[in-house]
Amino acid sequence: MPLNRTVFRLSGEDVRDFLQGLVTNDVAKLDQGMVYAALLTPQGKLRSDFFLLPDGDDVLLDVASIHANDLQRALTMYKLRSKVTVERTDITVARGLGDATDGAFADPRDPTLGWRAYDGRESDTGVDWDSLRVTGVVPETGIELTPETYILEAGFERLNGVDFRKGCYVGQEVTARMKHKTELKKGLARVQVDGSAEPGTAIEADGKPVGTLYTNTNGVGIAYLRFDRAKGDMKAGEATVKLSGS
Repeated sequence: MPLNRTVFRLSGEDVRDFLQGLVTNDVAKLDQGMVYAALLTPQGKLRSDFFLLPDGDDVLLDVASIHANDLQRALTMYKLRSKVTVERTDITVARGLGDATDGAFADPRDPTLGWRAYDGRESDTGVDWDSLRVTGVVPETGIELTPETYILEAGFERLNGVDFRKGCYVGQEVTARMKHKTELKKGLARVQVDGSAEPGTAIEADGKPVGTLYTNTNGVGIAYLRFDRAKGDMKAGEATVKLSGS
């Protein structure tokens, strides 16, 4: 079954320069393979995250389908007079575990996430992708990644989704300030979950808000936490939550 993803083809002589001034990662890395990146708002919050991959002189962009229409509008708006064409394709996305071979690309976020392919093959079946994501604290579009997300709080530096040497892009000033001038007080973390709690359940400790529980599978989850309050046992509805390893 194909993933719920949309693949755009970006073509034209200005395509790499256009993307370089727009997205969080260094487009020159396409020479080595797939690139994970994001488009931010001018206020530094997430607009969408996606994968970029080289296809001859073109660049393919793999994005969650729930963001496809908005991203297409944004790319069209930003390209102005750039010689760039943005076209929606019928390319499907597959993923699987093991080494990336025969035209597949290694997932740049975490080695445990295997490969992604765009040649019509089927995804590996029977893989518990949520469990792999939780182990690596890899956020998912529409779950941990929302319009309120700051990418450094979501771990984009660890996930190879941002480059601090590449120069300007939309939202760069806010992101750079969070990197160099502040200590992150909130962010995603892996937690142990004892009991049942739905994604989006608020986490509390001693009657004070601590954060929110998101993906939760096999007693382990990803939570967005205020770190100074995330100590000892916490509550998410009827479930007990604590930092993994604590």
